[in-house]
Amino acid sequence: MSVCKRLTSALTVVCSLLRHAKSLGLCVAAAWAAICMPATAQLVVFINPGKATETFWASASDAMHRAAQSLGMQLRVIYAERDRLEPIAIAQRLAQLPPLQRPQYVVFSNDYSVAPAVLRALEGSGIQAFLAYSAIQPELRDQVGVPRGRYPFWLGSLEPRAQDAGYLTAKALIEAARKRPVLKAADGKFHLLAIAGDRSTASSIARNQGLHRAVQEAPDTVLLQEVYGEWRRDKARLQAQELFRRYPEARLVWSGNDEMALGAMQAWQIQGGKPGKDALFSGINTSAQAFEALRQQELSALAGGHFLAGAWALVLLFDYHHGVDFNSEGLELVYPMFKLFGTSSSLRFEKSFGTGQHTLDFKPFSKYHHPALRRYDFDLDQLLR
Repeated sequence: MSVCKRLTSALTVVCSLLRHAKSLGLCVAAAWAAICMPATAQLVVFINPGKATETFWASASDAMHRAAQSLGMQLRVIYAERDRLEPIAIAQRLAQLPPLQRPQYVVFSNDYSVAPAVLRALEGSGIQAFLAYSAIQPELRDQVGVPRGRYPFWLGSLEPRAQDAGYLTAKALIEAARKRPVLKAADGKFHLLAIAGDRSTASSIARNQGLHRAVQEAPDTVLLQEVYGEWRRDKARLQAQELFRRYPEARLVWSGNDEMALGAMQAWQIQGGKPGKDALFSGINTSAQAFEALRQQELSALAGGHFLAGAWALVLLFDYHHGVDFNSEGLELVYPMFKLFGTSSSLRFEKSFGTGQHTLDFKPFSKYHHPALRRYDFDLDQLLR
């Protein structure tokens, strides 16, 4: 007799002894589901493209763990440690596991355009795939097609409306500068420098587009040069030092994430400047250091919230797993997730996410748990409430 059958028999006896049990069948069924369910049931693996010590990607994993716990899912996170080829290798290793040890779902990001290779690696494994954070850019479309097409196991994608991040922070940075006309250059305009993330990731490209849109709307601002810091503080610091020498009248610095913003601020301090006073900086993401810089008015604009894209993806996969397909809203979903932070909102955010212990309830965002929901509303403020 198998272990599950022996346990079921024993549990049937236990249930029969419970005088107040209304349904022996339900008792046995619940026990069977809890004990005999395969270890891979609703198991999701997240291939995290970042480093385990990297604030943004660690926060993304933490949010996904909280969502999985809230929804009763199992989650395993594997970090690629910023190795461009490692997500492909991880997908290959998952596909080669014995069938019963494979996850049902793999969530991954298209950072560095790895999606085609990851999908090829998972093909035929029985693992279903979902893209989060950074989806398919147009030049890759011929290689992958659309979800549930060439690769039927590719269920869909969810990405933040990344252009919002670039636009909101650039617009806020320019508005802050207008309150300090002394920062204008000799030509009567604000001279702005940009330190973007990378050249290929869709989210990086979209953030840059948002920056350019904000500058086009600002006749008093000129973008002098845009460089790529690869999301790194150390590289951004060195780039900013060179840019400050090249453009001595530049007083505005837009950055594609918080790490690069902090690096640029360090470069300004090294040459004797005071961030937030004689030069203004903006950033994206929600690290504790960025929030502190915002509250100290060293950082003039900060936006974030997109780290939750993986957690929201789990809501979609949870619903899909329970028969509520998100395709009613589309297969390649783009939602607004960014918000500009101020002092009060940053404190409220850190109260919920800073300690890593605050319980968050993701069930209100699930259509399975709330059938009356007509559209997904992945709102950070609602989650914090």
